[in-house]
Amino acid sequence: MAILEWSDDLRVGFGPMDEEHKKLIDLINDLDAAISAGHAADVIGGFLEDLISYTVWHFRNEEGLMQQYGYPQALSHRVQHVDLTETAEDLQQRFLDGDHELADTLTPFLKTWLTDHIMGTDKALGRFLADKVEAATA
Repeated sequence: MAILEWSDDLRVGFGPMDEEHKKLIDLINDLDAAISAGHAADVIGGFLEDLISYTVWHFRNEEGLMQQYGYPQALSHRVQHVDLTETAEDLQQRFLDGDHELADTLTPFLKTWLTDHIMGTDKALGRFLADKVEAATA
């Protein structure tokens, strides 16, 4: 069973962001499945690397949209991105250094962070972007 399922509650109302969030959820679920199955540390490390790489790419996309459309809360949103990236990279390094006990807390942490970020910060950004795009096409 997946640790995190996509639902309408997670929809931010801006299609490209929603699709990227679905991919992040899939990556978290893949990582959780690898951990649950007891796969070797190098396999789990690979899943973690993929998740971090995609997350950084996704954050760059969001930040580009914030800049393009003049999002007023861009700085505080970016700070959250930086904090998560630094935390995830720290957890990854600890895991690669042999702290495999943190594997049990890794995916619950990522699930909580992602859902909290989507439900709060990203929903506000999604509404803002949807309004901007709608106004531009009206």
